Amino acid sequence: MALLEIKKLGCDTLKQTAHPVEEVSYEIKQLVDDMFETMYAAEGIGLAAPQVGALHRVIVLDVSPSDPGFEARVLINPRIVWTAGEVVGEEGCLSLPGVAGDAKRAAQVRIEALDKVGDLQTMEFDGIAARAAQHEIDHLDGVLVIEHFSTIRRNLLRNQLRKLRREGVKQSPGPVEITAEALES
Repeated sequence: MALLEIKKLGCDTLKQTAHPVEEVSYEIKQLVDDMFETMYAAEGIGLAAPQVGALHRVIVLDVSPSDPGFEARVLINPRIVWTAGEVVGEEGCLSLPGVAGDAKRAAQVRIEALDKVGDLQTMEFDGIAARAAQHEIDHLDGVLVIEHFSTIRRNLLRNQLRKLRREGVKQSPGPVEITAEALES
């Protein structure tokens, strides 16, 4: 397994639409393992493949820090097939460190997706898991959480977003492994 660089606002990969996974190959399974390792190292609860430079429709999700009964999930080619209710809550993003704001989401979702072995699963989420799943699916479509923030909130974050954009533009768009030496610096 490997830690991967998390792309920041400004990196082209974050604005692109991810491609469906045709086959859950060894490479996709390795990507999933690397994504889990990267997400846990960053203390996140969800991560989409474009956030690590891979344009595949792959998400890893583990909201157990907030919902102890939740089991970590892999969602490959996820598709929201049903929603109910509405909730507004504060969201952050590993690609936007230090940035948070309110986003409106469905309170409950039903999602169809392949699991890590390629079996089709139907799962229902509510609470933090529903919000996190929708947030990560947005990443697969090139949508960042700041697009859900109010204009006022985006204006308040303008300088912070500019700084992140400058950092993100310098990043390589593809997957980049983080070495032990890079972690020490």
